[in-house]
Amino acid sequence: MPSLYVFALVMLHVVTQTSSARSTMVPTTEMAEWNTTRRQLGTGSCRTGNPIDDCWRCDPDWESNRKVLADCAIGFGRNAVGGRDGKIYVVTKSSDDPVNPPPGTLRYGVVQEEPLWIIFDHDMVINLEQELVMNSYKTIDGRGHNVQISDGPCITIQNVSNIIIHNIYIHDCVPAGNALVRSSPQVVGMRGTSDGDGISIFASRDIWIDHCTLASCRDGLIDAVISSTGMTISNNYMLHHNEVMLMGHSDDYVDDKNMQVTIAFNFFGEGLVQRMPRCRHGYFHIVNNVYSGWEMYAIGGSANPTINSQGNVFIASNSERTKEVTKRESTAGNSEWKNWNWRSDRDLMLNGAFFTPSGEDSASSYLKASSMVARPASLLTAKEPSAGALICQIGEQC
Repeated sequence: MPSLYVFALVMLHVVTQTSSARSTMVPTTEMAEWNTTRRQLGTGSCRTGNPIDDCWRCDPDWESNRKVLADCAIGFGRNAVGGRDGKIYVVTKSSDDPVNPPPGTLRYGVVQEEPLWIIFDHDMVINLEQELVMNSYKTIDGRGHNVQISDGPCITIQNVSNIIIHNIYIHDCVPAGNALVRSSPQVVGMRGTSDGDGISIFASRDIWIDHCTLASCRDGLIDAVISSTGMTISNNYMLHHNEVMLMGHSDDYVDDKNMQVTIAFNFFGEGLVQRMPRCRHGYFHIVNNVYSGWEMYAIGGSANPTINSQGNVFIASNSERTKEVTKRESTAGNSEWKNWNWRSDRDLMLNGAFFTPSGEDSASSYLKASSMVARPASLLTAKEPSAGALICQIGEQC
């Protein structure tokens, strides 16, 4: 049975969004339209219109059909197969040894050369001794149990491909390093100091992070840099953090110009400040997310990224200083960034939220930043979004 802790976490998610939507001073006409849509669409089958969830969550036998998930990805990370073509590996121990991990531990599974679909046999909190360096073709699938990676260094995806991370609670991650860490059965190397991200992605491709809850890490919740591409970040619940997501290494690192990232169906919840995401150089499809306030800005960038914002719900806080969704960083000011392609297409702006567009508005200018069909933003408010780590009971729809 899932722990009361996870149940409380999910209930906090639902209650927080409900109270946030009520407490923000949404204009009467917008609220009337919002509530009408909710009444019309609040009932029905288990299908929600979220193409990822509709692909697998209606199956009460999901536990026996876990690998179906690998065929459910959308967006730029849709080619991530994880460990679909390998064996099931079961984590039985929460302990960690960075150099000589024993069988049954999470680290032993993720460093293997062969594809593996990694699951867990009971609720567990894993406090890693050093960053968890993953090998290619791995799925970490926490469904059916309360699996937390916390209070230590967390996950590193570096120079690999085909990674799926699903249904894990990642929180309170801190830096580590200057230590030996195993990255494959044959390789143990000295690692420098890690940043303290929840998930760090370096020079990797075909990555899918879905239905995770991420909070309160030392640096970013999810950072992707150094020519990483082909990524989807979906259905996650993020809360209580400053610099949420960094996409792109630096303004001078032009190789990130080929980065393509889909950010879809996420819930950006309470206590978030900025970088949801903060982008450089590449192409970013930000689609059908719910933003429940931000303390500085929601979407930002520098070095001419292309940002295609479609069908999102932006609920500004009551502060007049934080109504704007966007922020650009440019030494030349708007004479430079006015040519960057940033558009808001059918987003729903509530409580005075506004998006400052720039550059071209034609669809052809956003082809490289288009990865899926956006649903109408009004449909996102039909139900509280079921983002984040799920409580999945074996034998029941999840």
